[in-house]
Amino acid sequence: MIVVIDYGLGNIGSIANMLKKIGAKAIVSSDIAIIDNADKLILPGVGAFDNGMRQLIDLGLVPILNRKVLEEKVPILGLCLGMQLFTRKSEEGRLAGLGWFDAETVRFCFDPADIGLKVLHMGWNTVRLVHSTTMWNDMYPDARFYFVHSYHVVCHNWEDVTTTTNYGYEFASAITRDNIAGTQFHPEKSHKFGMRLLKNFVECR
Repeated sequence: MIVVIDYGLGNIGSIANMLKKIGAKAIVSSDIAIIDNADKLILPGVGAFDNGMRQLIDLGLVPILNRKVLEEKVPILGLCLGMQLFTRKSEEGRLAGLGWFDAETVRFCFDPADIGLKVLHMGWNTVRLVHSTTMWNDMYPDARFYFVHSYHVVCHNWEDVTTTTNYGYEFASAITRDNIAGTQFHPEKSHKFGMRLLKNFVECR
């Protein structure tokens, strides 16, 4: 059973619809008992880092997530803010993250006037695969994904970086460590490319 964690942030409906399109059975829930029975988890997210962590803490979800992910090794996929919450901390807030990756979340650091880009990275962009994983099996060669973010993840272990994307400079757009994966982009908004990635996540063992 796949559980999409509903902690008040994220495109829950879009994710559920995409999973339905690929024939995956999923439950949207914040119920600890339901999460405890999950075979796979998806942590979506849109918004500020501290707000996301506060929601997880207030709902009592941090202990069950740590147990499912770190002890039981249940596969989890974090999307956008969901991926950022996997890091130790963020420049955007003061609360500690889940700390599953030796990484931090930082704001894009460039002068918009110098390079003609806004700090908000919004729209379609390509990815460069640097470390292959099962989630990227049979991915379209021209794969591109939809992004909306001002902050990105910096990993201290290069092996954790699955894909990079260029926006002013190269940043990690997908990360993977064992049973934990995350994407900075929104697969639920990325048409056939996102559908392929989610299908791979659903089918991977």
